[in-house]
Amino acid sequence: MAGKVALLLWAQTLGLAGAQTTQLLVEPPWTPPVLWDRVTLTCQGSGTAAATTWYKDGQRWRLQGPDRFVVTKSGTYQCDRPGTGLSPPVNVSNAWLVLQVPARALLEGDTVTLRCRSRQNKSVTSVSFYHEEKQLQLFRDGTELSLSPLRLHHSGRYRCRGWVYYEVSGGWIESESVPVTVTVHELFPVLVLEGPPEPTEGSPLNLSCLSIPRPLRPRAPLLHLFYRHGRLVGGPQGSPQLLLPAVGVSHSGNYSCQVRSERGPCGRAAPGSASRCACPWPMPPSAPVPWHSRCAQVTP
Repeated sequence: MAGKVALLLWAQTLGLAGAQTTQLLVEPPWTPPVLWDRVTLTCQGSGTAAATTWYKDGQRWRLQGPDRFVVTKSGTYQCDRPGTGLSPPVNVSNAWLVLQVPARALLEGDTVTLRCRSRQNKSVTSVSFYHEEKQLQLFRDGTELSLSPLRLHHSGRYRCRGWVYYEVSGGWIESESVPVTVTVHELFPVLVLEGPPEPTEGSPLNLSCLSIPRPLRPRAPLLHLFYRHGRLVGGPQGSPQLLLPAVGVSHSGNYSCQVRSERGPCGRAAPGSASRCACPWPMPPSAPVPWHSRCAQVTP
């Protein structure tokens, strides 16, 4: 009589998108926006533009729209729309020195430019960039720092310090920006190895390696690899499925899968792990690769 083969699955879902909320869009798209850039704020949410309520520095400021306007005073702005609620705050700065980062989601493998700017674009020199409390670089003339390719360890608080020319006194004053938080997101947050909960011994067994990349990049051709006890048993292949014609005692063991882009490798995980898999588009072969997998354990 045929026995049963137990298949135990590990899975985890992690994503950027949640329930629909009111969003406050900024143009030009930099964080924090600065007053001298002629900043436009646009409120997006449910309902009509006329239903927009605006807040400045925590106080109700405008009622009944419009949903878009040009900022003329520094401060912290929010908007409210019926059904989706209050937006996250946006601070429009008019500080002497401001560190700006792009106002978009940052993924592993991206290139990001941090720029240190003085009020009204006045002259600034001897600019230093800091990540947490560590000084990254000092520029005598430059005011921008490029991070490429982004890795998860680049997340954190950044600030800059420099000497700004102050026309009133006709001299230079040292100034420091308010810290800005940079968050780097995983490119492959979900990787699941699926199979039937109770495969029957002697019957075919189909394992599916499913990956859900961030919905912020065009999909690229993917290759799938399957491992048993850390040894390759299938792939690399375009199909995300591995078929075992007749599963039996000899097939018992820990199974894991790997997904990688055809334009860059991705690290393979050990069975049962729950770490991360970074697949930048593309990733240099020499780059260190953390890994991430969801593994299946097959036992007789």
